[in-house]
Amino acid sequence: MANAVVIFWRLMFGTGKDYARQSRWRVPVDSALQASATVFLVLRRMRLPLIVIIVIFAVSTFGLTVIPGLDGEGNPTRISFFHAFYVMSYTATTIGFGELPHEFTDGQRLWVTISILFSVIGWAYALGSLLTLIQDRTFRRALALQHFTRKVKRMREPFLLLAGYGQTGRRVGVTFDSLGRRFVVIDASEENMDALDLEAYRFDVPGLAADARSPDHLAVAGLGHSLCEGVLAMTNDDEVNLAITMAAALLRPDLPVIARTVSPAIEHRMKAFSTPTVINPFDRFGDHLRLALRAPATHQLLTWLESGPGAELPRRGRPPTQGRWVLCGYGRFGRELADDLRAEGLTVTVIDPAAGPNGNDLVVVGDGSDPEVMARAHLESAVGFVAGTDNDTTNLSLIAAARRINPDLFVAARQNRPANAALFAALEPDSLLVLAEVVAQEVYVKLSTPLLWRFLQEVPAQGEEWAAGVIERLHHRCGRSLQTLWTVRLDDSGSSALGRWLSGGQARLGDLLRDPDNRDVPLTAAVLLLKHGDELVLTPSDDHLLADGDEILLAGDPLARRELDTTLTVDGVLSYVVTGNHVPSSWIWRRLSRRPVSDL
Repeated sequence: MANAVVIFWRLMFGTGKDYARQSRWRVPVDSALQASATVFLVLRRMRLPLIVIIVIFAVSTFGLTVIPGLDGEGNPTRISFFHAFYVMSYTATTIGFGELPHEFTDGQRLWVTISILFSVIGWAYALGSLLTLIQDRTFRRALALQHFTRKVKRMREPFLLLAGYGQTGRRVGVTFDSLGRRFVVIDASEENMDALDLEAYRFDVPGLAADARSPDHLAVAGLGHSLCEGVLAMTNDDEVNLAITMAAALLRPDLPVIARTVSPAIEHRMKAFSTPTVINPFDRFGDHLRLALRAPATHQLLTWLESGPGAELPRRGRPPTQGRWVLCGYGRFGRELADDLRAEGLTVTVIDPAAGPNGNDLVVVGDGSDPEVMARAHLESAVGFVAGTDNDTTNLSLIAAARRINPDLFVAARQNRPANAALFAALEPDSLLVLAEVVAQEVYVKLSTPLLWRFLQEVPAQGEEWAAGVIERLHHRCGRSLQTLWTVRLDDSGSSALGRWLSGGQARLGDLLRDPDNRDVPLTAAVLLLKHGDELVLTPSDDHLLADGDEILLAGDPLARRELDTTLTVDGVLSYVVTGNHVPSSWIWRRLSRRPVSDL
């Protein structure tokens, strides 16, 4: 018979060929072992108090059996070990049932009195040690790690591994919770984990305060879990995000990875590992501003669809396409934005205390809040102004000063802290960069709906007139707010009548998008994209013919989504919306009424 310990070890961790059969990924298990060691930590810290209590009970019990007593008739007798242990148990715990099995002699009572005093001392020592252990930071972290590990192992739904729960992580978490997506959080800050506990999520979100750079911690957070469907590196430290990207690419190359960074060098190093999706919010904002300069309607449509569930139709901006811009703050963001503006043929004046010569651009060295520096930048003749420093107070003061000099300026600003959102909203900049929002929108587009990313990639090439028409169509069908975007696949898995209808070759898209209660009323939803094999059809018309296997991207409200699901799964409802004939949905009622589902 094989050694039981060896069998257990192979089942848990695997060796050689056994390991290859047990797991496809080389995920570390050190932290998992640490998570299961909490009981050993308790035993180690409570070892001496437990020994003291055991010794007191043993000596007290033995002494009570040695001291002679008297039975009910006055004959000498000795108490048994069982009775002695029973008496000391209820006596030392202050329960007190009386003297059993007979009344004690004075010697026995004296011994019990001494035993009570020593047991009280022993229990006080043990309780004090236990309270000290509970307050010990190591014990609390070990207990939290064990609890977190147990919750992750018990997850039975696909989930995302979110590393970093700062401003960006919170926005990503709120977005995916609204979509009904599960996720697990790991962050080095205990304050951020406390904030996670206070969030009113619809699902229980496991959170671990640990360094996400450690592959062991990522393993405990679910990197090796079979239901983990993606890794999001959303910390504020580019090096940490790089380490997370490396670990995910090496340990789970099958998982998609989305990482945030503001450094082009870090972005290049990330892309050396597999093909992660790297989001640079500075670069994304510049791309959006360039699009707004060239195609305001296209930019408006993209912004609306990227903003997530419940987003209101944004105002269509009209930034100046000719003239000179003044940019305050020439760090990473300022350099990215200056390059984008110059690429559009615009002239840029840079204001920065440490800026040096920069080609043909005018450089003003100094503090932008200084009136003399502003005067040297000639704001009165500029058409655009960018407050792009990493300090919100400075940016707010720059906006106010610039508008006093030139009220007609197109103002773009950078907001660094969410707490200052109300202040920036009061100043109403024409374009606002919020790093957390930009990253959260990109993550939402990439992971929320499979066809949404494909659609947004095709939008810029369609032109302004097409984009304006799509906005008008969405506004007419759905109002100023898009509550949800979703994808449906047309096949006969949900309804046999749907398969017959599609195979007939006369299935029109417009017939499908009717209210199941009144077919004369269209659903409050609009089709954005239809995918047939490898062919993409943007905003197909109502006369577009459908085929088996088509995938459709729709935008609308949740009620329209439920109504369309009903149409696709209930034969009688599909027959009504397509032909107008009322057919019983139940097979029994159709047999009794002798009315089969009409040929569609």
